Amino acid sequence: MPSSSLAAPLDVELRPDRPAMLRVAPPDDPVSWAAEHREALRAQVTEHGALLVRGLGLADPEQVGAVLTRLAGEPMAEAEAFAPRETAGPGLYASTPWPANQPMCMHHELSYRLRVPGLMLFACLTAPESGGATAVADAEEVLKALPADLARRFEQEGWLLTRSYNDEIGASLAESFGTADRAAIEDYCRANGIDFTWLADGSLRTRQRRAAVVRHPLTGRRCWFNQIAFLNEWTLAPEVREYLVDEYGPDGLPFNTRYGDGGAIGADVVECLNTTYEEHTRREPWQDGDLLLVDNIRTAHSREPFTGERRVLVGMAEPRQVADGSFTPEASGR
Repeated sequence: MPSSSLAAPLDVELRPDRPAMLRVAPPDDPVSWAAEHREALRAQVTEHGALLVRGLGLADPEQVGAVLTRLAGEPMAEAEAFAPRETAGPGLYASTPWPANQPMCMHHELSYRLRVPGLMLFACLTAPESGGATAVADAEEVLKALPADLARRFEQEGWLLTRSYNDEIGASLAESFGTADRAAIEDYCRANGIDFTWLADGSLRTRQRRAAVVRHPLTGRRCWFNQIAFLNEWTLAPEVREYLVDEYGPDGLPFNTRYGDGGAIGADVVECLNTTYEEHTRREPWQDGDLLLVDNIRTAHSREPFTGERRVLVGMAEPRQVADGSFTPEASGR
């Protein structure tokens, strides 16, 4: 089996349909092992975009949090979440709650923020009975494979995320912004390029325009970097979309995406994006104790349907200001 050109002293397995994998003999102390191999592990993530470490034997949140800190320094707190998460420790979260029988399609974590996580850490404490892989896709290759005219439009216009906050679906104001205070929320929006509108019933709607294609801060290569398909109405299961449109109206969906000029994105475009992701997907079933490191700008990730109990913890680190601008003119509040 071929090995990476930068593998020494790590013997990394490379397979076309699976993420790069490093098999290790279970260490006595996974935290110390991670600290000792930090530079070699990070080099592999830079080279391949993602690295699965098997045999590390991670068993509890404290251990996972310590590994994250050793590998990437201070963890990054989540903000502007689209769904509430269970906190498992400082900068460490349970996976986003999502129906087990529904996939979470490919996306880059928090790509609608001005500062995004550069590194994602996923640790599997309990593997599911079947399915449930955290699959990955190379954002450079996805960009090259997209229809040229579609990629060009998104690169020129960016993409628009619209959100409508309510107390029933998705993250609440306090969960997303860390506060329910209206003045503090307005300050955050102004500082982060988010246009906001308070409705008569006291609910909040926001719009933020972001780049769809960015240059990687280390390699300088262009990457398809966004959540256009993931947060679009046409990615929802048909019955879920129908319910939400009936309940909140087409302009009041909890979240949706549009072209940067505000134009609606059709179901055919979303299908094209998700199909292209699938053609470039690499997946490996989880095993207990696995660690997956993902370059969040170079590599998109997803979560596949599963059966049985599944416990995967997520950590974010190394906030990055992505290049190429953010398409965020000064926000206005009304």
